Parts: sequence; C-alpha cells; structure tokens
Amino acid sequence: MSTTRRDFLARAGAVSAGLLWAPGLAQASPAGRRRPAPPSTPAPPADFLGRALGNLFSAEHERLARGALDRAVSGGASYAEARLQRVQRETLSVRDDHISGLRRSASYGLGLRVLVDGSWGFAATDTLDRRAARDMVARALASARAQARVRNQIGAPPVELAPVSAVQGRWASPHEVDPFAVPVRDKAELLIAAARRLLEVPGVSFARASVSALREDKIVWTSDGSRVEQAFVRIMPSLVATAVDRRRGSFASRGHEAAPMLAGWEYVQDLALVDAAEAVGEQAVQKLHAPIVRPGHMHVVLAPSNLWLTIHESIGHPTELDRVMGLEANFAGTSFLSAQDAGTRKIGADIVNLVADRTQPGGLATTGWDDEAVPAQRWDLVREGVFTGWQTTRDQAAWVGEAASRGCSYASAHDQIPFQRMPNVSLQPGAEGYTTEDLIAATDRGVYVSGRGSWSIDHQRYNFQFGGQFFWEIENGRLTRPVRDVAYQSNTEEFWRSCDMLGGTGTYRLGGTFSDGKGEPGQSNAVSHGCPPGRFMANVIVAGGGA
Repeated sequence: MSTTRRDFLARAGAVSAGLLWAPGLAQASPAGRRRPAPPSTPAPPADFLGRALGNLFSAEHERLARGALDRAVSGGASYAEARLQRVQRETLSVRDDHISGLRRSASYGLGLRVLVDGSWGFAATDTLDRRAARDMVARALASARAQARVRNQIGAPPVELAPVSAVQGRWASPHEVDPFAVPVRDKAELLIAAARRLLEVPGVSFARASVSALREDKIVWTSDGSRVEQAFVRIMPSLVATAVDRRRGSFASRGHEAAPMLAGWEYVQDLALVDAAEAVGEQAVQKLHAPIVRPGHMHVVLAPSNLWLTIHESIGHPTELDRVMGLEANFAGTSFLSAQDAGTRKIGADIVNLVADRTQPGGLATTGWDDEAVPAQRWDLVREGVFTGWQTTRDQAAWVGEAASRGCSYASAHDQIPFQRMPNVSLQPGAEGYTTEDLIAATDRGVYVSGRGSWSIDHQRYNFQFGGQFFWEIENGRLTRPVRDVAYQSNTEEFWRSCDMLGGTGTYRLGGTFSDGKGEPGQSNAVSHGCPPGRFMANVIVAGGGA
C-alpha cells in the first residue's frame, strides 16, 4: 500500500533523526551543472572565445568551403550548407596498476548538403583542394537529383524548410583546461592512483579507470547568409571496482557515478577520484555479499544517476519526430506516440515536467547553434504530465504545423549528413523541495536504485526493464540493507503516471552518454539528461541470475 502524504508528514520529523542513510556516491560538478536548464545559453566572456576558438581553420580551407557553397547554389540548389568539421578523440585506460590502453583518433574535412527540386543531396571530402571540392559539389547535386526522381515516383512531398534568420556568431563550450593539452603522464598518474586506492579495499580484486575526451571544432555556412563557428570540449571519466568471492565463484562491480560532461579537465580534478575510490570499493564488496532482492510490485526511489537513462529511453527517443513519422527505426525503434498527440495525450502525473534544451550548463548536447544555424533553445516536451512538444529540424517543423525549427540538426563528423538528434532532455525538480531522504522516509516498502545498469525497451519505446549499479531495500521509511540482482519493469505511461514525489532543486543532477546511436549509416551523438530523484511504482524483479 502506498504511503500517503499524511503518513509522510506525520513521521518525517521522527524519521529524519534516525534514518539509516547511505546515499549513492557523490557526483562532483563544476558550478552550474546541478541547476535546471536556464532560459537561454549563457554567453561566455569575450576573452574566452578568443582563447578557445583562436583560428580553428585555415583561411584557404574557409575559402574552399564558401566557394563550394556558392558553386552549389549556382548549380541549381535552392538551399545549401557547408560544414568544416574537426573531431579529436582520446581514451586512456588503466587496469589495476598499469596503463592498459591509449586510443587516439581524428577526422577533418568538409561536408556539403544541398536541396535540389525538393530533395536532399549530400557529399563530403577530406581532401581539401579545389579539384576535390568541385567533385564534392557535383556529387551532392547529383545525389539530390537522384533523390528527387525517387521522390516523384513514390509521390512523396518535397522538403519544406522552416525559415530562420541569418546569423553571424561564435561560441565555445565553457571550460578551463583543454584535456588534450594535459600530458598523458599526468592523466595516467591520476587514474593509476585511483585504481590503486580501490585495490587497497579488502575484497576488491580488480580495478579499472579511464578518461575519454572529445574536442569538436566546426564552422557552418548556409546559403541563407549564416556563418557560425563553434568549439566543444566533452569529457567522460570512469572508475570501477570489482569484488570477487573465490569461494562461491561470484563477483560484483561498482562504478563511480560521475557523469560525462561538457567541460574540461578541471571537471576530472574536481571529482577527486582518489579520495572517492574507497567508497566505490566498499560498495562493490557490499554488493557482492548482499542478499537477493525480494520481488514484487512496489515503490522504486530512483537516484538521478539511474533515472536519467529511463528519461533517455522512454521520453527522449519517442519524442524524436522522425521516429513518429516512420522515417527512423534504427537502434531505438519508432515511437508509441502519434503526430496528433502533442497537447492532448496525458503520459505522466501532474508533477511531471520535462524540457528539451540545447542550453543546459554542462549538457553534452548544449550548443550555440545547431548544424542548420538555428539558435539553441529550450522548450516543453511534457508539461504537467501532458505531452506537448517535438524535437524537430527545419525540414520537420511543417510536418506538425510548426513555423520554426527546434534546432535539433546535428552531424557527428564532416562526412556524415546532419539530421534530427536528441537535445538534452531534463525532468524538472518538484516544487515541494524534497530531499532524497524525504522520498525514502515516505516509502513503506520499496527499493532505492542508483547508477546505470543494463536495460531493455521495446521498439515503440513503451514496455521496458531497467537495472542499476547499487540497491538498498526500503522498509518503513528506512534504508535497511543493500540488496542485489534488482531490475524494475513498467511501461512508459504507467511509470510516469505513477510518479508521486520528486526531489527539489538542490537534488538535481546531470547524467548522460557519449554514445547515443541513431541512423543508417549510424551516427553517435552525446547527450545529457538532468533530473532530481523521483518515486515511482514498478514491478521489481530478480535479475542477473539470482544465484
């Protein structure tokens, strides 16, 4: 039976003094990362832009890009956009007391998208000279005309672009230390020190640590008269302990809950991984020896480090308009929503408010402009439980009768065509200002879940099952003991309609992923999801073998 608000208020004072509280691992964040999304992207200081952007690309390559754009228009394109893009990646991995891997990659080139006879064409080159640029333009125009012939044969409507004002601008993601400027030796020493601290915890047999960094520089020109120059720095740390019971032949792993972030190396330093390692290792040992969860239909109190992934799969993907229209099904399927649902379909409780945004401080999908030079913005996806809005690009807005794009166009590299990608999607905090302790204190029977685990969801983004990293049993408003082999099952509408308590602003945290796959050929987008802890009803089951 659900605990009522009266029950919670009556006992909150007594419980707060004696609550057995063992929260998930603290997630340090640079300033602003824990706040809900602001109305617009904060403008960085003028001197920062000069330092962060510098001269990203040579004047010669910029002339090639502008020349390709002009040649495409004179060749018959009603619209064209050229994109110079450089992407650098580095991942340093540590196993126990030594470096286990160092991977680096880079791509650089020019992409061109054109609209001819109502159809898209695209081509790219990483050979930046006049001959290659002319060939790229010819290939883009030819592919658009071939698409137009197919479109006419099947009776598909022509592409219709929503208008956007021309803009000239520069933007760089706020960061203090470019991770690519930090010596590998310094990074390795930090990771090895954290891994060694894990191994000092009795019962921990293996330790892994890593840090991945990505820097993306690009300039987009459009035939509408826009030029936007941007730089993005993203970073993803990881620290994982594995405890082993050799007598029983079993093991358990526990990872630090630090989220990937749109930030620099200073974010990793702020996390204090060496100091946090002991708690990571101790929870791995606790998890190894914890009893199996007692299954049943009950409350689940989900930490932000777990809830963000449920937001991503059950709200983020099904509100991508191309999935609803049947034009995208790769990786994540289609959607349980229909094009007529906006503004009418109730999919959550009254306290459930979710925003899509490209403005969230620290958000991996935060930007100044998208790859069509549409300014970053923030809008409602779900307001008071009612689904209200879509994720769109310039060629999708007309599908649902909207006059402007939501600015969701993105390509992961110069040789990839831009298309609709997920913005940061965030659950807003509750007005009551509850803490995680309050949510637990109000719960008679349930499970507290933290960290990202395994998951499964059907191809309409509806029926799902999610695991986690660490679990506590809740009895009579108290965390009683760690448990293991936990997963919770529900469907998207039942789950969000069951939400009856949300943490306040002070409990809001970001989660996210470097690798949100979509498209064919596939592309990978980085995206964040902010949220407070929340309380829901779900079917808790034994997962992971239960041995």
